[in-house]
Amino acid sequence: MNYTLLDFLTLIGSLGLFLYGMKLMSEALQKVAGSKLRNFLAVMTSNRVMGVLTGFSLTAIIQSSSATTVMIVSFVNAGLLTLSESAGVIMGANIGTTITAWIISILGFKVKMSILAYPIIGIGFPLVFSKKTRNQSWGQVLLGFALLFIGLESLKSSVPDLKGNPEVLVFIKDWANSGFLSNIIFLVIGTLLTVIIQSSSATMALTLVMCNNGWIGFDSAAAMVLGENIGTTITANLAAMVANSTAKRAARLHLLFNVFGVVWVLLIFPYFLKGIDAISSNLTGKSAFVDAASVPIALSLFHTFFNVLNVLIQIWFVKFLVNLVKKIIPEQEEDEEFRLKYINFGMLSTSELSMLQVKKEIILYGEQTKKLFKRLGNMLEETKERKFQKQFDKVKNGEDKSDEMEISIAKYLTKVSEGELSKKSATRISSMFRIIDELESVGDSCLNIARAMSRARDKKTPLTEDMKEKITKMFSLLEKSLDVMLANLNEHHYDVDIESAENIENKINEYRNKLRKEHVKAVEKEEYSYAVGSLYKDIFSESEKLADCVYDVSASIVDSAE
Repeated sequence: MNYTLLDFLTLIGSLGLFLYGMKLMSEALQKVAGSKLRNFLAVMTSNRVMGVLTGFSLTAIIQSSSATTVMIVSFVNAGLLTLSESAGVIMGANIGTTITAWIISILGFKVKMSILAYPIIGIGFPLVFSKKTRNQSWGQVLLGFALLFIGLESLKSSVPDLKGNPEVLVFIKDWANSGFLSNIIFLVIGTLLTVIIQSSSATMALTLVMCNNGWIGFDSAAAMVLGENIGTTITANLAAMVANSTAKRAARLHLLFNVFGVVWVLLIFPYFLKGIDAISSNLTGKSAFVDAASVPIALSLFHTFFNVLNVLIQIWFVKFLVNLVKKIIPEQEEDEEFRLKYINFGMLSTSELSMLQVKKEIILYGEQTKKLFKRLGNMLEETKERKFQKQFDKVKNGEDKSDEMEISIAKYLTKVSEGELSKKSATRISSMFRIIDELESVGDSCLNIARAMSRARDKKTPLTEDMKEKITKMFSLLEKSLDVMLANLNEHHYDVDIESAENIENKINEYRNKLRKEHVKAVEKEEYSYAVGSLYKDIFSESEKLADCVYDVSASIVDSAE
């Protein structure tokens, strides 16, 4: 057989075109859905059955179970879905991925889709240059769909002619006639191909092409499909490698679900295949074991029946699977303050969805900043030098980590802003940049106050009890201000209580002015030394600056909602 390097590169290029078409269509469909996807998931995961329907619908729409499961792992990592809720969605995603096989089997081999592909490009290409983002996304959907089938058509024609060169098939025949061992071999091949290509849909297309060309039989192809079900879990597990423990569990749950499914079907493999072949024979009129042209339909039936039955069986064991992955992956010991939790393992499929992770991270940043501020109260009340110094060190360390956290979130936001965004989302990103800058400034103010308190403690005449009482009152007002800020950050629909933020800010300004006047009089009367009085003034003045930053966070949220 004369099969050159150019022919091989054509084969690789055809596969690349198929994959690119799949990727383009998948990502464009996610852009069309935009932020509605997260609302869809929140509503549709109320119970296991709804979760399965959600996973099926989402994967059928975006044509990628890997994209769905990575998205689910991201939502679990962001605390938007529980582990139990994610189980149903993951199960549904396995059923949804069978749609690809049916599209290829019915259209890819029965209809010459390349004839329609170019008119579809003719419709989609002008839309890509539309000023409206939604029209651009629909144009990309059509382009992706067309490229997918052009790639498949090219893939079919660029594979080597093994029918006319049976000597090349000798080693495959040896593998295919080893009984149960051959099933394991082709299962491993399917798994490895999917891991390498990073797309079960592309591996399914290759499997269908090999069957259609008579390379492998129905039983070997079915074993490869089982391997593809295991291989497709690798993407989510790779994505979860540096995620939190709950997200790791969601990814492992997907792996276990598919592995358990493969195990039970292998136990009844010959009988299962005969049942599928009987159904397929009624539809096509020929057995998939003897007619290569009947294999694509039979394989699609196998893929669908396997995934549907696997869900119907394992949906009753969700609690068992959840408990098992909890034992496999114990809870991580997390730092008390200032660590990235939601955006530490890459972006979601679209910029719009990635913004949700950023919002969750900013809320956490705000909560951790409040914890940092509360340490100032502990310092003020502490009488023992060693414990005071320990609290001061924690404030200093916390401020350093706050700086790092701001930089990390800003870098992630910059990546998000490089994607396609609606005007509203672009405005919200600008708002998020301002919010993290203000939160970092709160940390700076906390350290400045802590330093002033530390210097005052070193003086021969430390802060008086009256000073401490007044600072405590100022801290109480600041804590209320921080509570309002956190409530505003947690608002899902940007319905910000700016009035409460303004009221508490005015009270802090008035109290600072009152303390300033009292301080001037006290210094004139020499009620305390100028040195300790200066540090006292630094504390309440810096506290007012801190309050300004806290108020600006709420004001930035208001700006983003307009």
